[in-house]
Amino acid sequence: MDAKARSGALAGRVGGRPAALVEAAFLLLVILVFARLHAMVGKDTVAATDNAATLQSVERVLHVDIALAANRWLTEHPAFIQPAVYYYRAYYAVILGVLLWTWIRHGDVYVKVRRVLVALTILVLPVYWAVPMSPPRFALPGVVDIVAAHDIFGAHTSQEIPSGQNLTAMPSMHVGWSLWCAYAVWYALRGSHPRLALLAWIFPLGMTAVVFTTGNHYVLDVAGSVVLFAAAIAAATAWDRLTERRHEARSEAQSTPHDA
Repeated sequence: MDAKARSGALAGRVGGRPAALVEAAFLLLVILVFARLHAMVGKDTVAATDNAATLQSVERVLHVDIALAANRWLTEHPAFIQPAVYYYRAYYAVILGVLLWTWIRHGDVYVKVRRVLVALTILVLPVYWAVPMSPPRFALPGVVDIVAAHDIFGAHTSQEIPSGQNLTAMPSMHVGWSLWCAYAVWYALRGSHPRLALLAWIFPLGMTAVVFTTGNHYVLDVAGSVVLFAAAIAAATAWDRLTERRHEARSEAQSTPHDA
């Protein structure tokens, strides 16, 4: 690649995908805004604890109250504990890897799947604000905080809710963002490698098992993630259509002859 081509890849659109520098700046802005707003929600410990108690009651009625049993299973099978912690912590790397892979290898679908990711990240914030939720590790007696007890980053376990803790277990964004990773890979490969594309969905299934067994989420948290993800796809689709209409209108305006 010559200097002109490299400059184009950094500053202009290439192969239908945004420029690298522009895209990196946009994603960084999304991350910073999300982090800032997320830090402001889920602070009401009383409401989060009450919501958790209500959710636990609903799960018992629905016979899906598996959080304690799942957590006990993992504590009784220590060989799986550290792999579960790595799985739980490493999903950020998977998100970054999928973003880079789609941008480099599948520029034709990159913008579509990135829009889903951005929509997912934005739409979860009002849910966090409206429904603060204490996770099982804080709100369900008997649950062991597996990740804190065996954290690769050196955190310490405690059944007490730390001061300033963001209690935003509803929905599970570990599962939500894992669903996005699978969706992006599936969307990119569904035409050329349909069977391989289906294997991508193993990742969110594994993450679901991990968040249950480590005491981080309830079944209804995961159900909320699925609903939120569907809403993100719908929002991204509407975004795509609006953008296409604007491009069509601009093209028509440019092709229409003007009077001298």
